[in-house]
Amino acid sequence: MNLNRVVTSRRHFLKTSAAVGGGLAIEFALPMQARGQAQGTAAQEVTAWILIHPDERVVVRVARSEMGQGSFTGLPMLVAEELQCDWKQVSAEYASTTEQMKRNRVWGSMSTGGSSSIRTSHEILRKAGATARQMLITAAAQNWGVPAIECVALNGVITHAASKRSTTFGRVADRAATLEAPKDVKLKDPKDWQLIGTSQKRFDIPDKVTGKQVYGIDVTLPNMLHASILQCPVFDGKVKSVDSSAAEKMRGVKQIVRLDNAVAVVADNWWRANQALKLLKVEWDEGANATVSSQSIMALLSDGLNDTAIPNAKKVGDVSAALAGAAQVMEAEYFTPYLNHATMEPQNCTAWVKGDKVEVWAPTQNAEAAVAEAAKALGVAPTQVEFHKMHLGGGFGRRGVLHDFVKLAVLVAKQVNTTTDVPVKLTWSREEDIKQGAYRPVSLYRMKAGLDAAGNVTAWHSRIAAPSIMLTFQPDRVRNGIDTNALGGFIDMPYTVANTQVDYSLKQPHVPVTFWRAVAHSQNPFARECFLDEMAQSNGKDPVEFRRALLKAGDKNLLVMEAAAKAAGWSVPLPVGVHRGIAVQDSYGSYAAAVIELSVSDQGEIDLKRVVVAVDPGYVVNPDSAKAQIESCVVYGLTAALYGEITIKEGRVEQSNFYDYPMLRINKMPKVEAVLVPTGGSTWGGLGEPPLSPLAPALCNAIFAATGQRIRSLPIKNHNLKKV
Repeated sequence: MNLNRVVTSRRHFLKTSAAVGGGLAIEFALPMQARGQAQGTAAQEVTAWILIHPDERVVVRVARSEMGQGSFTGLPMLVAEELQCDWKQVSAEYASTTEQMKRNRVWGSMSTGGSSSIRTSHEILRKAGATARQMLITAAAQNWGVPAIECVALNGVITHAASKRSTTFGRVADRAATLEAPKDVKLKDPKDWQLIGTSQKRFDIPDKVTGKQVYGIDVTLPNMLHASILQCPVFDGKVKSVDSSAAEKMRGVKQIVRLDNAVAVVADNWWRANQALKLLKVEWDEGANATVSSQSIMALLSDGLNDTAIPNAKKVGDVSAALAGAAQVMEAEYFTPYLNHATMEPQNCTAWVKGDKVEVWAPTQNAEAAVAEAAKALGVAPTQVEFHKMHLGGGFGRRGVLHDFVKLAVLVAKQVNTTTDVPVKLTWSREEDIKQGAYRPVSLYRMKAGLDAAGNVTAWHSRIAAPSIMLTFQPDRVRNGIDTNALGGFIDMPYTVANTQVDYSLKQPHVPVTFWRAVAHSQNPFARECFLDEMAQSNGKDPVEFRRALLKAGDKNLLVMEAAAKAAGWSVPLPVGVHRGIAVQDSYGSYAAAVIELSVSDQGEIDLKRVVVAVDPGYVVNPDSAKAQIESCVVYGLTAALYGEITIKEGRVEQSNFYDYPMLRINKMPKVEAVLVPTGGSTWGGLGEPPLSPLAPALCNAIFAATGQRIRSLPIKNHNLKKV
């Protein structure tokens, strides 16, 4: 069964496409009313979310993006639970962005970020399923001339017990589609769920493991040209001049496209385009930022922390007085670097400019934002953009609010001079992807804590200097010089300390920043949780007991910490040479704690033994996917902590590929134990990011336990852990 594609009526086009692409065919989104007919059946749209075929197949439309997190399956599970259909008959397809515009955004948000897919969609999707179920029951009841209240639906079959009659969803879907949707429907009590909370096979996995899955980078169209691009290596720089004489002589090269800040080569395949690009002699106007370095950025951050006028983001009690009266005062400075998203699929987009219209194929975390960027680049209304959303080969925030890859593809395609309009696929090289990212912000922390004679924390003062993501994308959310988004984990710290103060110095170098998996919760916990461990260690206290004393009874941070500690056997002695670290952090509606076990050799080599992560997201829709998310966060989070670092020299990024921006290799991967402790209630948290948050501090706390060396700056690769 094809689970995630829509076969269309453009038969000849697809056949030609397959021939050009060596068997790869791209399927296109058609207007909603045509989709059923395209498959040779009269599929009925019962609600905007649900199509039902006469042969009982149920198609659930998904508004969010699938980038490996499993939402393409989890979201339909929410619908199917209330619809009471046969899950074996369910498949999924992306909701059309074109129809979204035509139908007054009927599917709501199409943005996939902030671990929001399930946590912000669960109610509307369950209601969509319950609404459709009621409409189907009503249709069957009308056919039989009986009260709808006497009928029930189960596994796609509607039954009227009194008359012993039954029918199926597929037989009454046409009538149900004509009915007015009920204004209010009752949702199931969680105790009655039969599908939610069970592990189900993901729709996207079969095509991925067999190589059939079409990502944005796989798009192949008839007569398509390919483009490789080189942007000014110094951010905000411009093109001054281009000598393209050598490149133009190369086989397959069709055109050199010059943009304001970039140059692209268009050819009959990408390899030729990229090889020709390397022959271009480009003179850049690098501007004032050509002298910026990691050292000058660090000086800028330090100046921010030293500024006496730095604004307060939070102030409780009297920190100054409490510090003055403390029996012990501790101070520490922590640092986290810029990080690239390093998606496995580099940035790419295919654009087909047709006069004042453009057709776009792109992997995006936000289809509506991608449409807006394409429209802006062409200078037309969004309604002039036909958009095809592709599965993503990784997102992590890079393809969320920033769609420079869409903009550049449209600008290049717009300039391609051919006798007829042709599609152009712009694919970034890995080097361009690393050097032209938008990065997780660099951050510098200065913390001071006061403790009483018994080792209890009486005061905690944190000063943070960092760029603001919101200043670029939502400047209205930066008020009085404070971006609260950059302070997650500090201004909402769960630990009870009578006197707390958080100061923020907004420093904005020219290096572009954007959301990175878990955003501030990926870096702030490193400073907070490691400094907390410093306090515990200086007073000879167990890290778990020290945290327990600071967390209120019933706090879910306490719950997950205890769950992780129990699963790891915290109170059980480890083998000689093996050491543990623990950390806690809540984010995106979920609570997470991690315990990491490792050993460090005399030569300073880290051997990761085991990672235990406990998470309370409130509810778990698909446990198998949830555990996979935790494992994914472990890989990504450990990679960042161990190796991740983007440095700047002469205004430009120094790293260029995986040899100098390495990933965690399989032979270094520890055993991962995912502990799910959903507490239900009104909480619906995310799972794509929260498990990552406590990893870096748990790792560094374990390294301290093993070596006595405190890691206060990341990545760990920059530290010499050899025994002295």
